[in-house]
Amino acid sequence: MDNLQYEEEGRTELSQLGEFALINRLTDGFKTQNKSTVKGVGDDCAVIGTGKKKTVVSTDTLVEGVHFDMMYTPLKHLGYKAVATSLSNIAAMNAIPRQVLVSVAVSNRFSVEALEELYAGIRICCERYDVDLVGGDTNTSLSGIIITVTSIGEVDKERITYRKGAQLHDLICVSGDLGSAYSGLLVLEREKVTYQANPNFQPDLDSYDYILERYLKPEPRIDIVKMLAEKDIVPTSMIDVSDGLASELLHICKQSDCGCEVYEEKLPIDYQTTRVCSEMSKNMLPVSNALNGGEDYELLFTISQKDYDKLKDSKEITIIGHITEKGMPAVMVTPQNTTITLVAQGWQAHEE
Repeated sequence: MDNLQYEEEGRTELSQLGEFALINRLTDGFKTQNKSTVKGVGDDCAVIGTGKKKTVVSTDTLVEGVHFDMMYTPLKHLGYKAVATSLSNIAAMNAIPRQVLVSVAVSNRFSVEALEELYAGIRICCERYDVDLVGGDTNTSLSGIIITVTSIGEVDKERITYRKGAQLHDLICVSGDLGSAYSGLLVLEREKVTYQANPNFQPDLDSYDYILERYLKPEPRIDIVKMLAEKDIVPTSMIDVSDGLASELLHICKQSDCGCEVYEEKLPIDYQTTRVCSEMSKNMLPVSNALNGGEDYELLFTISQKDYDKLKDSKEITIIGHITEKGMPAVMVTPQNTTITLVAQGWQAHEE
């Protein structure tokens, strides 16, 4: 088939759709053929299985020059992050990860020793979260390094949590803090520019340790999944914060057919994030990093109000708002009591 036919009038550029619209368009028309397919495309993971225990499966790919920059990304950290971010999808289904498969394509600029360093990071993450590396593939890349991780987890049928399911008046909760990873990226990019202008420059990053780790070595919130189980809470909906809070809230609202209100003053933001924003620009607001920064890999979920007492004293969870009725928008309420409609500006993978 001649590929030139796609250059004719009517061509749609990939950038016109965005990641999620593209996935929807490409997978539209696919029908499930097997009873064991409980959930296909459209959530953080696929769900399969016929028994009480369900298997959840997710695949993620990291591409050099798009998702990471080797100038400031240590290979050991990269291996750890590749696995950790994939395991975050398992956590977003309220499941526990069990196995991963890792495929790597590399150019000849990487040595065997370099790949050993990459896999050292993969091993550390697997050991930390009691996950087994059970397979994968190695291949050649014409430029850079590409890592694909498939993660597999399990969850009891009655504890599976999808993006859909949020109900009117449910409380909106988030783990950890928001905007830190993007703030760490901003610092690294700033130091990169300075180094390129002056190769003798030695960056001093000691005071940014927390936000740098949040970007270079994120942690999947498996601990939150275990805590929810201990407190006998099954969230009504859940997603991980990979593309920014605003984008993830809109996913929940769309799939749950509802609106939401979150309160700006309730958003958990670390002081290093606030400091970086003030250093970068007078117009850069910490709340913008929280809403649109992405790569925090915290868990955003909703719970019934009856479960409020079980979580109200948790230091790891912040209640930031509530679900509103069908037809209402997703908004943020400012301290001045004005409302701002949330837009999925979100973090987008881009060429460096």
